[in-house]
Amino acid sequence: MDSREEKAVTISTVAKEAGVSMATVSRVVNGNPNVKPATRKKVLEVIDRLDYRPNAVAQGLASKKTTTVGVIIPDVTNVYFSSLARGIDDVASMYKYNIILANSDGNHQKEIQVLNTLLAKQVDGIIFMGHNLTDELRAQFKRAKTPIVLAGSVDQKDEVESVHINYVEAVESAISNLINHGNKRIAFVSGPLSDPINGEYRLKGYKNVLAKNGIEYDPNLVFETDYRYRSGEVLWPALASAHATAAFVADDELAAGVLNGARDAGAKIPDEFEVITSNNSKLTEIVRPQLSSITQPLYDIGAVSMRFLTKMMNKEESTQKTIDLPYGFIKRGSSK
Repeated sequence: MDSREEKAVTISTVAKEAGVSMATVSRVVNGNPNVKPATRKKVLEVIDRLDYRPNAVAQGLASKKTTTVGVIIPDVTNVYFSSLARGIDDVASMYKYNIILANSDGNHQKEIQVLNTLLAKQVDGIIFMGHNLTDELRAQFKRAKTPIVLAGSVDQKDEVESVHINYVEAVESAISNLINHGNKRIAFVSGPLSDPINGEYRLKGYKNVLAKNGIEYDPNLVFETDYRYRSGEVLWPALASAHATAAFVADDELAAGVLNGARDAGAKIPDEFEVITSNNSKLTEIVRPQLSSITQPLYDIGAVSMRFLTKMMNKEESTQKTIDLPYGFIKRGSSK
């Protein structure tokens, strides 16, 4: 008989071969201590010989839980998101949850598509990393009745649980730093301003500090692009035309592009042009000069998001809707 046509080994097969009940096999598989050592040894030998793999779907049907969490990530190649994902995965492993990672490309329609795909897989919870909660996505979240946590994202309506830093204050500290160095023409470079994290929170911090220092807000110094290295690299002519002497950049990959584009054009960093970035990912130390940055506990944001989700999935009471983690600032060679 073709091996592909052989019947799958089930818990019943293992029980019959070992001469025990299916409940005993289940206890052995799940690490329950209430099994005699000799019986456990016999069952494990049969499991090994038959190459038995527990059926997670069947276990989920029995327990009403799949012990699986869906993670929606805008761009799996971006160091910011992958750092968060690492924290999520480590805590998920600790609590015996499996992760299904779904890449949404930052596309709102695809976010809804992957959300529904994950819900169809009966995931116990979802961690969402997208930056913009559209009304359609909110409606899907409410309909799902599945615990959801935002990792590194902000819900301006405060309806969905979230873990992040205080983006307004963090940007205020970065812009204050640049103003203290004598800069008055400071560019604000970010992803789409339709994303509240940029258009409402980061931009608010930028405007607040300009106003406190009597510097008029100039919309010509606000640059809206995507979070890609190349987008930053080609930005120098526009920055130079706007007479910018410094830039705050809302993403490390984008900031690396801005830095290299300025250097390629002959700008002296930081004497003629300063750059401060946002996430303090490993990219900040790879470029030359190294990038000054707001520091975010990227791994911790992911880890705390997953822990927050486990509490929600276990229906533990919580008075918190939002968890603010600490931020800081690290000076490197791209600023004075």
